[in-house]
Amino acid sequence: MNATKVGLLSALVLVNIAFVIGWVWAARHYRMRERPGLADIAIGVVTDFLDTLGIGSFAPTTALFKFRGAPADELIPGTLNVGHNSSAFLETVLFVTAVTVEPVLLASMVASAAAGAWLGAGLVSRLPRRTIQLFMGVALLVAAFFFTLKNLGAFPPGGTAFALAGWRFAVAVSVSFLLGALMCIGIGNYAPLMIMLALMGMHPLAAFPIMMTSDGILQPVASLGFFRSGRFAHGPSLGLIIGGVAGVLIAFYIVKHLPLTAMRWLVIVVVSYAAVAMLRSARVASTGAPAAALE
Repeated sequence: MNATKVGLLSALVLVNIAFVIGWVWAARHYRMRERPGLADIAIGVVTDFLDTLGIGSFAPTTALFKFRGAPADELIPGTLNVGHNSSAFLETVLFVTAVTVEPVLLASMVASAAAGAWLGAGLVSRLPRRTIQLFMGVALLVAAFFFTLKNLGAFPPGGTAFALAGWRFAVAVSVSFLLGALMCIGIGNYAPLMIMLALMGMHPLAAFPIMMTSDGILQPVASLGFFRSGRFAHGPSLGLIIGGVAGVLIAFYIVKHLPLTAMRWLVIVVVSYAAVAMLRSARVASTGAPAAALE
């Protein structure tokens, strides 16, 4: 293992130590005593199982939370980042050594994504409920769009490179910063990252270590911002943590092949419905009208 990957894995461990300390502080400071329910754990198993297979976890989790009606919409972004952190850590450890990417590019994109997450978490923690509903409704539609592109085979094929230089390097690092910030409102970075790198001529496999390491570091960094504000749901986050580990291990060690295209179509339907529900909630909040059936 090269020095860059050792450094990134060391940083992963350090930020996760800070994650644990921050969560303990937040639980005491805000007197959080909520326990995870079986539904929270089940959602963690299912969504992180899907994430390990490359479908993603943020959009399905948001959809399932919206259908259940809990946690509150304004707590969902923080809950996603806090609750899915254990699976991001585990996926990083399992996957990051599998593919070799140019070390400077990998380290720069991961650092940029973490900086974006820190800024994004601070901004999202101060947004009003309706604004978060609007952002997350759009985020769900974006996820459904990317899932549809994937199923239709519309992703660019990519090239053979595992490194970038010049303006391509600068664009990749800048976009990584933006995607790190967008993770804080529920937009997963895998699909847009894969498309961007493919358009720049990189091998499709190059997205995996970048995505996994970025998620593994940016999620605990973003969580520190949500811990500071207390804007996350303690019980559901614990449930996602517990279930998420099981979901990753099942997908990685037991399940090797599934009809992913059919599964994505199902996710597209569920996520699209949840997007409509989230945007409808935002409209109801702006008009003061009573909630409709989609709520």
